[in-house]
Amino acid sequence: MDARLNLLGNPFAGTFLKHLSAAGRVVTDSALPAVTQELVKIRASQINGCGFCTDMHTKEAAHAGENVTRLHLVAAWREATVFTEAERAALELTEQGTRIADAAGGVTTEAWVTAAQHYDEPQLSALVALISLINAYNRLNVIIRQPAGDYRPGQFA
Repeated sequence: MDARLNLLGNPFAGTFLKHLSAAGRVVTDSALPAVTQELVKIRASQINGCGFCTDMHTKEAAHAGENVTRLHLVAAWREATVFTEAERAALELTEQGTRIADAAGGVTTEAWVTAAQHYDEPQLSALVALISLINAYNRLNVIIRQPAGDYRPGQFA
């Protein structure tokens, strides 16, 4: 299967992706824990049905040493005992921030307050930026039907 567009061979898409990548580096370099960043990327990608991003971020997390059990349980994090309270708060904020259309009120005050109990303002800013960014990447890849399965860790480094 081929993608509908070759993002890497298209000058406009290349410029756009360059700017998205720059935004991603700002988040990567933030004080938000790297493991939390990968969990957020995986969960949003699962919700959005983005096979490419799910493939990429599970492989990157595994390559960075993330426990395979935790990776298998991201989709069922509410029932899993392997995530910290801070990670659970980030995953809840990710779900609500990704499923905005599913809830009349968007992100609940409860989810925000819980996240704020675990992350300071710079970390919360990074978390919100990350949720927004991964949703943008997911939508891009889903729209063009970017195939999944062939990603190699570090491929875009």
